[in-house]
Amino acid sequence: MKRIQIYSLFMLLMAGIIGCQTKDSKRTAELNDLDLLRGEITLCGSQEFGAVSFATLCNTESQATFNLGISLLHSFEYEEAEKAFVKAIDLDPDCVMAYWGVAMSNFHSLWLQSGTKHLEKGSRILEIAQSLPKSEREQDYLDAIHSFYKNWESVTSNERKNLFEAKMEGLYTKYPEDKEAAIFYALALNATADPTDKSYENQKKAGKILEQLSESQPDHPGIAHYIIHTYDYPELATLALPTARRYAEIAPSSAHAQHMPSHIFTRLGLWEEAINSNLNSTSSALCYSQSIDSEGHWDEELHGMDYLVYAYLQLGDNEKAIGQLDYLKSFKKVYPINFKVAYATAAIPSRIALENKNWIEAANLQLPPNDIEWDNFPWEKSILHFARAMGQVRTGNIESANKELDTLKINHQKLLETDEIYKANQVKIQLNTVQAWIFFAMDRDDEALSLMTETSEMEYNTSKHAVTPGEVIPAGELLGDLLMEMGKPEKALLVYEFDLQQHPNRFNGISGLAKAASATNDKPKATKYFELLLSQAQNSNSTRSELREAKEFLGK
Repeated sequence: MKRIQIYSLFMLLMAGIIGCQTKDSKRTAELNDLDLLRGEITLCGSQEFGAVSFATLCNTESQATFNLGISLLHSFEYEEAEKAFVKAIDLDPDCVMAYWGVAMSNFHSLWLQSGTKHLEKGSRILEIAQSLPKSEREQDYLDAIHSFYKNWESVTSNERKNLFEAKMEGLYTKYPEDKEAAIFYALALNATADPTDKSYENQKKAGKILEQLSESQPDHPGIAHYIIHTYDYPELATLALPTARRYAEIAPSSAHAQHMPSHIFTRLGLWEEAINSNLNSTSSALCYSQSIDSEGHWDEELHGMDYLVYAYLQLGDNEKAIGQLDYLKSFKKVYPINFKVAYATAAIPSRIALENKNWIEAANLQLPPNDIEWDNFPWEKSILHFARAMGQVRTGNIESANKELDTLKINHQKLLETDEIYKANQVKIQLNTVQAWIFFAMDRDDEALSLMTETSEMEYNTSKHAVTPGEVIPAGELLGDLLMEMGKPEKALLVYEFDLQQHPNRFNGISGLAKAASATNDKPKATKYFELLLSQAQNSNSTRSELREAKEFLGK
């Protein structure tokens, strides 16, 4: 009898072992089928990404790797973060939060990716995670990110982001001692902020949370990073300046951390600081890309280049701005092909032509050669069509400008149909601007001024995208230019003054204001702004005609 009992117990034990092995084998096969990012985690520089401690039930060996993944995730180093979380899974297959980390690495909350691969991966790895042992808190984290991936085929991205924010608010409330829940909730508030809300309700709520946390965690990369995003608006930017000047020191090995301070420097017109920030960032990004593929260029490098070009142009430094464009044209491969890459590729040549009022160049712009499928990026490609149209209008080629206008209308409709309302509105601003200048070229001044005024108000009432340094040309600045062309410098003066409050120290804004003041015989104001223009460009060896005008006015 005793032998039978022992045998039965043995068989039950073996069945359990075989069952576990079967489950483990099935889980391994499912993970292998997900095309997870694996391999050595590529880190440049000192390999410092800030101080993070995220409590989990993972074993000791995987916890350090998991925390590295969190640090990388907080600096938007998404690919390497996923590698870190996958490595944590390999070290501890029951580390459920590492599965959560992979899902979070595929949720680029402030600029959602195109395509569906990331959505499929996030959904499937969360399904695998549900079968693992977990604490109530870990289940809540899984439920939060699952709310973004659930029913992605039928629910819009904005609705899913709102669901994620609501779940993160629940986590933040339920676990008041969990600092990471608070930090990710603040990020969710930024992700769901209404770009037309000029009261900045979400941003102020996020800022309060993050500022309280920063007192006890001054070296946390996510807190510093998200404070910058939270206050990346003209009315709020000064609140982030101290943090902006520290973030690069917190995570010196992150290209994005080197870049992020320039968001605030750009908002405040601190061009030299913006340039230094992005020189460090693009250098770090190049180090990263060369470690992976000697011929490739990482999206973070192009992102930094866009900000560099913007800043160089505000100093009148065409030589360095064009140097970045020539460098971009030499790229054989860029990766990953995403919003940041498409935006920078279209914006850099367009900015250079439009900022210099080189209308012939603008009218004939071509995209740099690369592998971007532009049909996937209608807003980004519209930048080029906008620049061409403005060049064609200003050179008198109205027929060609109308063709470009038709393309802008098609792209606007595409974006409406895919529920990308913010991007659709940005294209609407572009096509309205072109139409206004076409009206002006046709001597329909009243219609031109009415539409351009309406368009500038539309832009002022919509915040810029979190990724971009700013509009290719501010609509308000173009309204000032239109008023000057119409011989109305008094009104232009007021428009330029207001636009410079929104876009401090823009080269063309300063120049436009100085010329308008001169035309209205306001010599003190003209002197002030012509001197500011010369001071701003004093180290650039610029040959811009606006600087010659300034010197002539000042008798220099």
